Amino acid sequence: MTTINIFTENIFSNWKPDEKKIIKNTRKLLRYYLQELSAKSCLNGYKYNSLTLDILFTDSNKTHELNRDYRDKDKPADIITFAIFADDENRFVFDNDINLGEIVIAMDKVEDLTNKDVSFAKNREQELYFLISHGLMHLLGFDHRDEEEYNFVIGEQRKALEQINYDKI
Repeated sequence: MTTINIFTENIFSNWKPDEKKIIKNTRKLLRYYLQELSAKSCLNGYKYNSLTLDILFTDSNKTHELNRDYRDKDKPADIITFAIFADDENRFVFDNDINLGEIVIAMDKVEDLTNKDVSFAKNREQELYFLISHGLMHLLGFDHRDEEEYNFVIGEQRKALEQINYDKI
């Protein structure tokens, strides 16, 4: 069984999510994706014993800075994913571990999306897991450059979220 290492850091002071619970549920989501999508993911053909990823909880000022500095987009984002393994042409496995990358989430945007009723999430925790599952898809090499890819990503997210009883969060 693959070991999944997830490291979290919260620099957003207005909301202290239960990081242990997030790590537990993120592992469940990633295990679902590994079971269902590994043959289509960036991991296909690679041998590894462990996967590592980071999640940073921050605010929209930080995602604006990252978006501007690394993506040439002068606006804040609810989520930014740095897919180290998926986006690197020279993918490497170090000590049988693959560093998938980092998911950066603007927690104030999570609250805004939930409060504005623009999301299908019932609460901010659901919105947070929706974003984490989306980030995981990017870390595994799935993008959404067109409508077909977008529908695939969102469809797989919904299936994965059902696995962790998303409606009960």
